[in-house]
Amino acid sequence: MTRSHKPDAKLALAVEIGGRRWAVAEDGPGHDISIPLRFNAAQPTFFGAAPASEQPLAAGSFVGDVRQGGSCNCSIHTFVPHCNGTHTECVGHITRERMSVRNLAVHHLSAALLVTVEPQPFDGDKVITLQALQSAVGSRRLADYHALVVRTVPNDESKLTRDYDTNPPPPYFATDAMSWIVEHGVETLVVDLPSIDRAQDGGRLAAHRIFWGVPQGSTTSSLATRAHATITEMAYIPSSIADGPYLLNLQVPPFMSDAAPSRPILLPLTPA
Repeated sequence: MTRSHKPDAKLALAVEIGGRRWAVAEDGPGHDISIPLRFNAAQPTFFGAAPASEQPLAAGSFVGDVRQGGSCNCSIHTFVPHCNGTHTECVGHITRERMSVRNLAVHHLSAALLVTVEPQPFDGDKVITLQALQSAVGSRRLADYHALVVRTVPNDESKLTRDYDTNPPPPYFATDAMSWIVEHGVETLVVDLPSIDRAQDGGRLAAHRIFWGVPQGSTTSSLATRAHATITEMAYIPSSIADGPYLLNLQVPPFMSDAAPSRPILLPLTPA
């Protein structure tokens, strides 16, 4: 990835994907595919977690709410990053060692491929199968991209406030599909699902382990072969955004935690 500058032209980022050069203007439009977290309002929920909430700080005679007579707004926010909205997680999600997404989410700008996949029926569930994923990628070379963004259908704005604990259960990735993603070198995965694994899978988290290269049953971070890979779940990609190549700007706050709310932005590319 390089920067280019021409006289009387706006500074642009240049990206090479599969030997082809693409450019994106730094002040050009981007597609924010995160779900805004509206505290004390409609929001997505998962795994029985309480909704994200907000309340004003109270300290002595001070109240952190101008509406209640306070001099300024100062709130306490309570939420579960894994369950209350768009979030990015690291291998520390499944290890005994407390590892930080702040330290491991190092790929802030990545060449990304957006694909739309229709999960397939499997044993009463809906699953992103290897065949469905390969069909969505089509003739593109997945190995040319560092990041993969997966949109599932049906796709509508109900994903912005969906309760994923109700029937039917949300789709998830088949293990051979996740292995195929890993084999092609994808280290930044963004999905519109609450989890890449089945919500209730007996604690196996097989797809997570495959993606991070952690042996089944292990909780030791030193055995992870892909410790710098990240998973972003519960994004929302409007259907108006076309499949194809993008520059992914993955914004993650400096939380010293295995997961943090995040803001993935897709920047359109044009031939350079």
